[in-house]
Amino acid sequence: MDPLAELLATDSRQTLEFFVANLRDVSEPTVDRQELLYNASMLAHFAQVSVDADGIALPPDLSLIFDRFVAATAGCTDPLVLETAGAQCLLYTGFFADQVRHRYNLHWYSELGAGFFMRAAAGEESVAKARLLATMARHFEPWRRRHARLSCELRDSPYLISWKN
Repeated sequence: MDPLAELLATDSRQTLEFFVANLRDVSEPTVDRQELLYNASMLAHFAQVSVDADGIALPPDLSLIFDRFVAATAGCTDPLVLETAGAQCLLYTGFFADQVRHRYNLHWYSELGAGFFMRAAAGEESVAKARLLATMARHFEPWRRRHARLSCELRDSPYLISWKN
């Protein structure tokens, strides 16, 4: 494979490793490893999925998260749908905070996202997954701040690509 094609092609593992390493850099040394991996996998997932993907694609802004997950599914108890809503709120209020803060109330959407994670935990059958989702609900704000810090760090370091010979 030529060097340019190598730079432009990344697989799921490389994307996950990128976010694990960079999230670790903006996190405290005491951050829970399970939470770090969950957040890195969430960021890696959204980095690789088109907004036009089939299924539950990432909406282009927070207003559609409201329409999709609050207005249309007020009584929803499906843990996967609720987890997706929480993750999307975290992505927008954290990683994309600078881009949306002037248009949306980030505090309100952060509380909404934490609530989605808590509701997902309540409906989750797996005890370990329910525990993780409940932890994400309780730690939503610190993770939101870490995502925002990561976004700033990545924007401030636009030349992350290194050439291998």
